[in-house]
Amino acid sequence: YNDMSGKKLSCSSKPCHARPPRITLLRKMSKAILPIIVNFDLFGHAVAQCFQDPDTNAEWALIINKDSTSTEFSIEGSCCQETVCGLKCPEETPPPAKMFGKAVIASILFFVTVGFASIFVIKGKSENYFVAGRSLPLWVIIATLASQSIDSNALLGCVTLSYKYHFWDGAVLPIGLGCSLILNAVFIARHINLDRALTLPDVFAKRYGKLVEAMVSCCTITSFLCLLAGNLVGTGAVLAYLLTMTPTGAIWMSAVLVFAYTVAGGLYSVAYTDVLQAAVGWLGCMTLAFYSIKNEKITAPPPSIGFPSYKYPDDTTCEMYDGVPCENDVTACCYNTDKWCPSDNKCFYDNGAYPFGDQSHFTDQMTNAYSLTPFPNAVVFNWANIFVLAFGNLAALDFQARCMASKTAKIATIGCAIAGCLTFIVGIPFAYLGSITRVYYGPDSARASFETDSCHIGLGLPTCARWLPDQDGFLKYLTNEVPSFLGTWCLIGIVASSMSSMYFPLLGILFFIR
Repeated sequence: YNDMSGKKLSCSSKPCHARPPRITLLRKMSKAILPIIVNFDLFGHAVAQCFQDPDTNAEWALIINKDSTSTEFSIEGSCCQETVCGLKCPEETPPPAKMFGKAVIASILFFVTVGFASIFVIKGKSENYFVAGRSLPLWVIIATLASQSIDSNALLGCVTLSYKYHFWDGAVLPIGLGCSLILNAVFIARHINLDRALTLPDVFAKRYGKLVEAMVSCCTITSFLCLLAGNLVGTGAVLAYLLTMTPTGAIWMSAVLVFAYTVAGGLYSVAYTDVLQAAVGWLGCMTLAFYSIKNEKITAPPPSIGFPSYKYPDDTTCEMYDGVPCENDVTACCYNTDKWCPSDNKCFYDNGAYPFGDQSHFTDQMTNAYSLTPFPNAVVFNWANIFVLAFGNLAALDFQARCMASKTAKIATIGCAIAGCLTFIVGIPFAYLGSITRVYYGPDSARASFETDSCHIGLGLPTCARWLPDQDGFLKYLTNEVPSFLGTWCLIGIVASSMSSMYFPLLGILFFIR
């Protein structure tokens, strides 16, 4: 669990989370990593197929049932990770209060109403429709660019990656997007504004002709349909969780609402709803991030207290939890059962996932490939992410449309620079919420799930080596662990900012048809 220097390491990084073995396990395990499958026999009893390999499953049936003829074993009243690995079944999280869903739906309807109201502003002019009459002042440009950069792809993606892996795996998203806006301010924004184009393909048409314009339009539509899909999934995930509906239904609901107000008001509808989103939305996300960082007593999982017979990795952890000499090795320090687990109904323990504790971030994760040993560190992939986002978004229609709509070239330049800085200020602290979410919904929490049919040779774990992150972990954190007002404010911000991002693929298609 630590390298030769004795440095503290995290068990919360790629590709899986792990803990020391607790019971004598099988000699031969399947190498495949597949989902746990639970079937039911003719009598209605839960019958487990916790391993892909039938022979391994039959071996466990022999151990549990003590019957050489049985090839299946029951997990009725239990689960695979408890029956096989001795890990308690994950606790259920209560569903979100209805007021969260009502507040988010009310905000969506409000933004749609503002979008329809902009019909009276565009007055049928295409320049008003596509570039808001080239009249947007600096404060609107800053709000619209920042809202565009900080959408559900950036916010939910950032915190989800940070929660599943580690801080820098999520922080690279706002870093890359913020760098793109700053590069745009330095090299491109003023030229885009002075070109007096309606959309990005127009810029190419003026220089290379209609054929290139059509090709760029197709490329733009294709790439931004991917952005549209990402934001629809992000918004759909929020609505599906809050309204207890299917993700498919939530995605269709989002698509219909966004299409309606986009077609109605064009860039005017987005520009002025973006201002509302900036005031209500991403400001709420920033407030939540700084509130949680300051007020959460534990911002990253501490060293594991363990469980009966758990061996502590060093004297510091042993003293922290008043460890006692181990039964089989008096020179080692083990879990104090008399103090922490005097009876079954009064037992304080965890899964042993963090022998040395976790950290909110590792300062050398972006420079040292071995920073997260024994787990791989995706340092090259993270730098590639920053590079692709920084330079790839220079050709992004959502950024450049705001530059086209700016009242002056100077406003476009300054707006991009300030919006890039705001992306850093909001997005990077948001990545810290990943480690806080792991405290409540990570591998050492009572809600942790592990894949039974998984192993890790390096850690000596033949089963339950892979932690299964909760796909709604962060949303559950917002609706259960923080003040309701802040949680609601942040949810509105995530959904509202996505509505802005989903506008541009639709507008690009409309322009191409035109």
